[in-house]
Amino acid sequence: MLSRRNPQLNRNGELIHLLSIEGLPRDIVTLILDTAGTFLSVNDREVKKVPLLRGKSVFNLFFENSTRTRTTFEIAAKRLSADVINLDIAKSSASKGESLLDTIANLSAMHADMFVVRHSESGAPYLIARHCAPHVHVVNAGDGRHAHPTQGLLDMYTIRHFKKDFTQLSVAIVGDIVHSRVARSDIHALTTLGVPDIRAVGPKTLVPGDLRELGVRVCHDMAEGIRGADVIIMLRLQNERMSGAMLPSAGEFFKTFGLTQAKLALAKPDAIVMHPGPINRGVEIDSSVADGSHSVILPQVTFGIAVRMAVMSIIAGNEA
Repeated sequence: MLSRRNPQLNRNGELIHLLSIEGLPRDIVTLILDTAGTFLSVNDREVKKVPLLRGKSVFNLFFENSTRTRTTFEIAAKRLSADVINLDIAKSSASKGESLLDTIANLSAMHADMFVVRHSESGAPYLIARHCAPHVHVVNAGDGRHAHPTQGLLDMYTIRHFKKDFTQLSVAIVGDIVHSRVARSDIHALTTLGVPDIRAVGPKTLVPGDLRELGVRVCHDMAEGIRGADVIIMLRLQNERMSGAMLPSAGEFFKTFGLTQAKLALAKPDAIVMHPGPINRGVEIDSSVADGSHSVILPQVTFGIAVRMAVMSIIAGNEA
């Protein structure tokens, strides 16, 4: 039975769906990060598999385009020995007018055990979790502007890997925050894990002022925003979600808020630079920074496989 307080948890407080980091207890977030650490070694084995999801069917339902997220979820599920079905939405009945819940009902009838869902509408994974069979688990792989919890978790794993202690950090999130589900998930995760200094950096049109209510410091000046930061998370301009002109030009944005070596020098000498991808070089980040010694963008992708393995193995082991 779904908890009335949190639809992600069962009556015992165990994780049965991953829909958002918001509202997750710190001990569950820490459990996911700790479990991910145990899966990293699987990547180094000759046979990169463990049997934890053997006999289970994982359906990847990506109603939006994706490269890293879809691929790493598929790799993660296969390394857990699950059977993976990638639904081609463009050729599915959804393209013929079938409702989302009818699609889910039909797939459930095919004995699905887990749905990994990316959807352009905020709340779609919650809707699926409320209406799917009790034994089916749902993982949100990104819904509208709302949340991208596994990206937030792999970002936290990356930060913990390189910085160890969350409680002493200054973290700057820079760029198109108003359209970013990653930024929201990161902010909730950083807050849950006790980061004392979280900064949202960008132009007024792209940084919502209500972030202050979450304890986030809003900065519209790049130098102020990243000075002394331990971690810088760069975000791309999500032009596909913008209505009307919110910026003079991409070139003007790069001049003011793009991360260059000169601007990076304002951060801590051992600062790490992160990016959820895809990267737009010369728009939000200079190639010399993306490929430089401070960048941990590629380790983020590697850690993402282990984090997604952790999430799927944990929820599959808990009863509704």
